[in-house]
Amino acid sequence: MSHLKYIVCAIAVAVGLVGCIKNTIPYPVEKLEILSFEGEGFTASIDPAKQEVLLTLDEQTDMTAVKVTQVEITDGATSSINLTGELNLQSPIEVTLSRYQDYVWTIKAQQTIERYFTVAGQVGQTEFDVNSRTAIAYVGESTDLSNVSVLTLKLGPKDVTTMTPSLEELTDFRSVRYVYLQYPAIGDHIERWQLYVLHTDVKAQITQADAWATIAWLYGAAEEGNQVGFRYRKSGTEEWADAPAPTIEGGMFRVKIEGLTPQTSYDFVAYSNEDLSPVVTLVTESTAELENGGFENWCTKNNIVYPYAEGQPPYWGTGNVGASIVGATLTEGVSDVRPGSTGTLSARLSSMFASAMGIGKFAAGNLFIGSYVKNDGTHGIVNFGRKFNLRPTALKGWLKYNCGVVDRITSQPPGVTIKEGDNDCGMIFIALGCWDAATFGGTDDSPVEVATRRIEETLFDPNNDAVIAYGEKPLPSSINEWTEFEIDLEYRATNRIPTHIIIVCSASRYGDYFTGSTSSVLWLDDFELKYD
Repeated sequence: MSHLKYIVCAIAVAVGLVGCIKNTIPYPVEKLEILSFEGEGFTASIDPAKQEVLLTLDEQTDMTAVKVTQVEITDGATSSINLTGELNLQSPIEVTLSRYQDYVWTIKAQQTIERYFTVAGQVGQTEFDVNSRTAIAYVGESTDLSNVSVLTLKLGPKDVTTMTPSLEELTDFRSVRYVYLQYPAIGDHIERWQLYVLHTDVKAQITQADAWATIAWLYGAAEEGNQVGFRYRKSGTEEWADAPAPTIEGGMFRVKIEGLTPQTSYDFVAYSNEDLSPVVTLVTESTAELENGGFENWCTKNNIVYPYAEGQPPYWGTGNVGASIVGATLTEGVSDVRPGSTGTLSARLSSMFASAMGIGKFAAGNLFIGSYVKNDGTHGIVNFGRKFNLRPTALKGWLKYNCGVVDRITSQPPGVTIKEGDNDCGMIFIALGCWDAATFGGTDDSPVEVATRRIEETLFDPNNDAVIAYGEKPLPSSINEWTEFEIDLEYRATNRIPTHIIIVCSASRYGDYFTGSTSSVLWLDDFELKYD
């Protein structure tokens, strides 16, 4: 009995201990994301850092019934609401993605409606206040406000808006005129706008002036129908020069003045018939060359080739760090230079299947302004960009290209179909913009992160709002001899000053998707920025 007593007590103690055991094994941490968002009448922008999906709606899209056809989320995750079908996005929607943890995402919409209201004899641009639904057009003091000719009027989404009264009935603007709108997004509600036509004593004015290194962009306002234009001179001189004939749109006019001297003060004036605007004085910007634009400086550290001189801070980067895992070099300096070059080296970018013991991946020969951050398994992470606050007009340089036949396909961008046997395509692009590391994932110096493991999420987007100017040169076929090229920069605005510059060169355009030809080679020499 005594032995049985001890056994029973031992069992009791064991059971008690088991009852006190806590599950201390942590669940795996896995970030849950919305990976794609598709539907009708919008474009989607997904920001994993903010856990946000922003839908930019077309004008005609009903914000109360946005049609979503397909949403992809992290495998294994569940959503707190059904994300397909019709969503009412008048206010942001919160959705919780759950698996081992919960992640709250926000889905919101923005909709830009083009609005215009112009009248005969207008001076300058119409002023819109969307919050108060007010539009004000200005005319010269001699204009009869009881008999105004309205030339254009659009206040709601195109093709789906009903407006009362009609444009033809709007003539008397001695006091405010009310216009009533109805369109699907507001349902049975009526939207009331206030339209004003007011006298102004402004005869001529410069509404905006932007001075680059050798170019000035001038924007002016005057009464429609007058003889208008601009004059300019170096500050401190007496004689004015006439600017080229302006582009005129109603009471607005603009011009591009070329041939100015960098870092020089200029005076500008607008005229309307005999009337002159106040003088505006601006100093033109300086110019700057690309660091190591001739690709003369290279060094080797730990058997890895870098595109800068030993002991100097890096400016350009390559994928050589990633390829070095298997002893490969994608980009290097070679003695094959363009005709007439004063240098002795150019850059050679070679696409290849970088492997060791049969394990590896296709890698494009590449060269970019920025830095290679680190390897992520068989993937890589790079940061694009260096600080830059000037406004060049083009990238000029020399190249030759051996366009190989595609023999490696891992994945492809949406909407692109590539087959083995197709020609590969090289690419050079340049961008100026105002990117920040908090939004784009990089660093203060090189703010735009591109991670091939998350390529759909981080692929460089030339249409992003942060981009001020962009230009590219695809290379769809071989160029056997050294050839000079020029890529013009297309600016989205003349008054925005960039914070960074990005240049990316690749022997295989879709190298980020590990797709291209192992025979593609791109040579580059003597890059320079143009400012005229």
